[in-house]
Amino acid sequence: MKFSEQWLRTWVNPAITTEELVKYLTMAGLEIDSVEAVAPAFHGVVVAEVLSVAPHPDAEKLQVCQVNVGKEAPLNIVCGARNVVAGMRVPAAVIGAVLPNDFKIKAAKLRGVPSEGMLCSAKEIGLAEASEGLMPLPSDAPVGMNIREYLQLDDVSLEVDLTPNRGDCLSVAGVARELGLLTRHNLTPVACTPVAAKTPETFPVNIQAEEACPHYVGRVIRNINLAATTPFWMQERLRRSGLRSISPVVDVTNYVLLELGQPMHAFDLDKLSGSIQVRLATAGESLKLLDGQTVTLDAQSLVIADEKQAHALAGVMGGADSAVSAETQNIFLESAFFTPRLLAGCARRYGLHTDSSHRFERGVDPQLQRHAIERATALLLEIVGGEVGEVVEVSSAQHLPTPPQITLRASRIQRLLGTSFPKETVTDILTRLGMQVSVLEDAWQVHAPSFRFDINIEADLIEELARVNGYDNLPRCKPVAGLQLSATNHITDNLFQTALVQRGYQEVITYSFVDVDLQKLLDPEGVSIALANPIAKRQDNPMATDMSVMRTTLWTGLLQALMYNQQRQQSRIRFFETGLRFVQVEGALQQEKMLSGILTGSRVPEQWSGSAENVDFFDLKGDVEAILNLGGEAALYQFKAAQHPALHPGQTANIYKGDEWVGILGALHPSIAQKLDFSTPVYLFELRVAPLSAIHAVQFKEVSKYPSVRRDLAMLVDEQVLVGDLLSEIRKLGTELLTDLHLFDVYQGDGIESGKKSLAMGLIFQAFSRNLVESEVDTVIGQLLVHLEKHFGAQLRK
Repeated sequence: MKFSEQWLRTWVNPAITTEELVKYLTMAGLEIDSVEAVAPAFHGVVVAEVLSVAPHPDAEKLQVCQVNVGKEAPLNIVCGARNVVAGMRVPAAVIGAVLPNDFKIKAAKLRGVPSEGMLCSAKEIGLAEASEGLMPLPSDAPVGMNIREYLQLDDVSLEVDLTPNRGDCLSVAGVARELGLLTRHNLTPVACTPVAAKTPETFPVNIQAEEACPHYVGRVIRNINLAATTPFWMQERLRRSGLRSISPVVDVTNYVLLELGQPMHAFDLDKLSGSIQVRLATAGESLKLLDGQTVTLDAQSLVIADEKQAHALAGVMGGADSAVSAETQNIFLESAFFTPRLLAGCARRYGLHTDSSHRFERGVDPQLQRHAIERATALLLEIVGGEVGEVVEVSSAQHLPTPPQITLRASRIQRLLGTSFPKETVTDILTRLGMQVSVLEDAWQVHAPSFRFDINIEADLIEELARVNGYDNLPRCKPVAGLQLSATNHITDNLFQTALVQRGYQEVITYSFVDVDLQKLLDPEGVSIALANPIAKRQDNPMATDMSVMRTTLWTGLLQALMYNQQRQQSRIRFFETGLRFVQVEGALQQEKMLSGILTGSRVPEQWSGSAENVDFFDLKGDVEAILNLGGEAALYQFKAAQHPALHPGQTANIYKGDEWVGILGALHPSIAQKLDFSTPVYLFELRVAPLSAIHAVQFKEVSKYPSVRRDLAMLVDEQVLVGDLLSEIRKLGTELLTDLHLFDVYQGDGIESGKKSLAMGLIFQAFSRNLVESEVDTVIGQLLVHLEKHFGAQLRK
C-alpha cells in the first residue's frame, strides 16, 4: 500500500522525522519498502495567471501570453500548449528557474518574440510521466506563490509491505492507528457526521447469499453535477498513493478505500432494474467487467446483480454495463462486507487482482460499512452535489464475525517472551490496541476489536505486547532447555543429504508444479494432476515454463535445473533433491517423499594429474549404494535390470529391498537427451525415502586374531549371466568361513570365447577361533565350483 506522509500526518502527527517514522513502523511489523519524493527537485516555479493570449506573428502553433506572476509588471511568455486560455492559473517557471533534469530557464526569443519564462505542464515539473497540455490550477490559487509550497510538494510517498494478517493497516486510518499507538499520540480522524437524507427514496436490497455477504449498505444520490471536477487536493492524494484521477464519483470511492480501507462501488442507478440482488452466480453466466474483458462465471462466485443480470463480481470488480460515466446523473453507492474465507481465490480464478480483492481477502472491518458510506456521501455532496436518499442497511448477525474472548495469563507471557510486564503496562498496551480488557488475578480477559482479524489466541496477544513494547526492548538472554537423548529408529533427511554432499552433490529445490510437455516425455504413462491456476511462462526468465501440472517424478525439475546450468557453461554437475511426488493411485491422490539425483560431466574436477573421464553408470550406482548402506542393511538390496521410457534400455536397474520396490537408476534415454540438447551422458536415480529410512541395529562383532586365507578365482560364464546373481550364490554357499568377497576384474577379448566373459573374484576365508588349513579352503572352493557350473555353466579359467 502506498500513501503520502503529509496525508498520514493529518491523522496523527508525532514530533518525529520521516526516518524515525519509517523505523517505528518497520520495527512494529509494517515494513516500509520505499520512501520516494512526490516531486523531483526544482525551483523558481510559481503560481501564475494568464491575463491574455494572442497569436504568434510568425508561428501558427505558438501563442504569446501576458502572464501575471505576482510582480509589478506582467511577463511576456511564448507558449505552444493548446489548452492555454486567458484567466487560467498555471505553474510558470520564471527566468533563473531550474526544472527537473537540470533544465534551466533563460530569457529567449522564439521566432523573434521575447519569452520571459515558461508555462509548465505536470510532466515538466515532474508530477506526471506524460501530459497533453498545461497543468491547470484551481481558480483561487494565490498568484506568485511558490508552486512547491502551494502543492505541498515537500512530501514523500511511503510504500508499506504488509503481511497477509494485517489487513487492518491497508488504509491511512489503519497506519495512523498503528503510529499513534507506537508514539503515544492521539488520532485526529476526519469528522464525519451522518448525512441527513433530503428524500426518502431507497433502492431495495436482497441478500440471498447471507454467509458470503452478511452486511450490505447502500444509498441513492440523484441529480449530481456532471460538470464537476475532482478537487486538486484529492487528485494529489490519489496520485501520491499511486492512483490516477478518473472522475469525481470514482475518485471519491477510491479515496475512501485508501483513507478508511473500505472498498466501495458506485452504480449508475438508471441502469439498474428492480432491486439489488446479492447472490451466487449461475454457472456459465457472463459478465463484462470494467477493464473491458468478459468473464464466464462459475457457481462459486458471488455477484451483485439486479433482477435482470449480474453487474459486479463481488469484492473484485464492477461491471461495465452499470458503470458510472460522464452522462451519469443518478448513482447508487455500495459499501459491503464479504466473508474473507468465501471470497479468497475468486479474483485469481479469473486472472484478476484488484485493490478491492486485496482487502476483502484479508478482511475488512465488518462495522466499517455505514461509516464509509457516510464519509463518501459527504465528499460527493461537497464535490458533485445531489439529492441524498435514505441509507439501506441489510445484515445477517449470525454470519457476521464475532471477536473471540481470550484469556491472557501472566505466566504465559513470561514463558514465551522470557520476561514479564507490570500489570499496568499490559493493560495499557491492550487498551491502546483498541481491545476491551477486564483485569483478573494474574490474567486478563480480552476482546479484540472488529478490525483485528488476526487476534484469535493467547499467543497473538503476547505477540502484540512484544511488538508494541519494542522487540529491541526484550531482554537478551541465552535460552535454557533440558535435552534428553532418545533412540531413533529411522534415518533423517539430513543424513541422506549429508551423504550426497560428501560425494560432491549439491542440493536443489525445484517447483512441485512442472511443465506438462517435459513430464510427459519422462513419464508418458503417468496421470498428471492439472493445476486450476497454473503459473504461466515468463519471458524474463528463460528457465520458466508453463508449469501446469503436479510432478509425478522429481526428474522433471532436476533436468530443468541441469539445462539452466549447462546454458551457463557449467559442465560438471551433481544435483539432488528431496521432495514429494504426486501420483494417482486408483483414482486417489498419493503424495510420496522421494530422493532423486542427477549427474553428468567429468568424474573428477579438472586437474593436472590425469585426463578427464566422464561419469558412467557405475559412478551413479556407487553413489546410490552409499545411500543404501546408511541403514546398515546393504545386503538386503538387489539391483535388477529394468526398462523405463525415460532411461537407456541397456543401462537401467530397479532396486529392491527383498520384494519391495525401492527405486530406479539409469542413463537418460538417448532420444530424450537429444531433444534436450545434452552433449554428454546424463544419469539419474530416484529412491523412495520411506523404505530407506529404516535403521538396522548395529551389533559389535569381535575381530578374529587368526590369519585369513585368500583365493582368487577367474570364472568363464556366458555374457548374459548377471554378476550380482553369481556373487549372491557364492555368498550363500561360502559357509561361515567366507568373510569377504569382491569382484576385481571383468574381461572380454583375446583368449576369451565369443559370447563369454571372464570374472575375477577374490574370496577371503577366516575362522574365528583357530587357524584354517588348506584342505578346508580347498573343500569349500571345490563345492563352489561344482555348484557354479551346475547353475551358471561357469568354468574355471585356466
